[in-house]
Amino acid sequence: MKLSPRLTVLLTALALTACAPQTSSNSSSGKDDKTGTLRVWLFQEVGNKPKEKVVDSVVAAFEKAHDGTKVDVEYIPVDTRAQRVKAAFNDPASAPDVMEYGNTDTAGYVRDGGLLDITEEFGAWPDAKDTDPTARTSVTVAGKVYGAPFYVGVRALYYRTDVFKELGLEVPRSMTELAATARRIRAAEPELYGLVVGGAYTYGAMPFVWADGGEIATAQDGSYTSAIDSAAARKGIKAYTSLFSDDNCPAAKCAGFGGNDTVTAFAAGKAGMAIGGDFSHAAVEAGKVKGKYAVVPLPGVAAGSIAPAFAGGNNIGVLKSTSHRTRAVQLMEQLASKKTQAALFDAMGFLPTFGDVRQQAARKEPFVKPFVETLGAGTKFVPASPAWSRIDSSLVLPTMFQEVISGRRGVAAASADAAKKMDDAFGAAG
Repeated sequence: MKLSPRLTVLLTALALTACAPQTSSNSSSGKDDKTGTLRVWLFQEVGNKPKEKVVDSVVAAFEKAHDGTKVDVEYIPVDTRAQRVKAAFNDPASAPDVMEYGNTDTAGYVRDGGLLDITEEFGAWPDAKDTDPTARTSVTVAGKVYGAPFYVGVRALYYRTDVFKELGLEVPRSMTELAATARRIRAAEPELYGLVVGGAYTYGAMPFVWADGGEIATAQDGSYTSAIDSAAARKGIKAYTSLFSDDNCPAAKCAGFGGNDTVTAFAAGKAGMAIGGDFSHAAVEAGKVKGKYAVVPLPGVAAGSIAPAFAGGNNIGVLKSTSHRTRAVQLMEQLASKKTQAALFDAMGFLPTFGDVRQQAARKEPFVKPFVETLGAGTKFVPASPAWSRIDSSLVLPTMFQEVISGRRGVAAASADAAKKMDDAFGAAG
């Protein structure tokens, strides 16, 4: 299946958190040249030309407004991103001044000394006041700001309108109704998954944990403690893993699915429902279900409520090694501005991080509405700790889910083991 540019970038960015550099001697250059060349690294998208056109416009205006300043933009492949970033952090001479990065990388990059603290500049930036809270969290570590949110991605519930009509089904308004509806679809159409789920789909599973009042971890005095083994979290884990059954999504097939697999199954017409992102829209449109699906926010525990979703996406930051601090921050602000984010939505479908710009986007494109509603209902983010890259790369949460799904362990034992692994990682990170 041909994936949307945003899906490819977002999933790759999340997967590569494991590759964040571990050590760095990088330090501030102490220089602030107002002329010269600013180097910028942005992610190379699948179908990158529309992004390049928007960025070229920003660069042209910036160079015109700042005489003597040139901007050199390089689009880096995501599959070599980790190596490039590591080299840049350890060798300032090879480093860009401004860089796009996955928002779950923030804490790790701050630990490695790669990102510049721009708290003062961010606070004075007029656009910043309309940044949504979760996006702001994604650039914040220990109360300091290390970049500007560039775009956000959230997930909602895709469902087959033709199947629902044929079976006389109502759109589920709670998680209990969601599970019941999934099983009704599977019973009536055995060739379909009711709600396709994945044992390796961390960010499709977490809304079930959050909806029941659970958390991944809790923060206190700048450090984190796992909360995945709390009573509330265990209730959500049980709700999610109960969906891996022959009457919905058989464990033998679905336990190994990741988010990509679930979207692929839905787009291919193999599922009645799926949890997919705004970034999944183009991929679904390119599939067999085009014209036969709709999207609503994923329901929460209480009827009519919306389950909290993970707010993924990318940020843009300034490297600590820059010798052009003022101009680099100014360019970062222009690249992440309301005007640019609106243009990138039109060009690439990137969902803006500003509430007012998102509302404008929703009026332009109706498919955006359920994702905007999801963001408005409140989203969640991963712990702002460099330990998250270790937790994520070690597959701590997918392993927990898969142990329960396979029957090797109960919810209590699996979540207790996951909590210990998380706490070990948090402790090692300091």
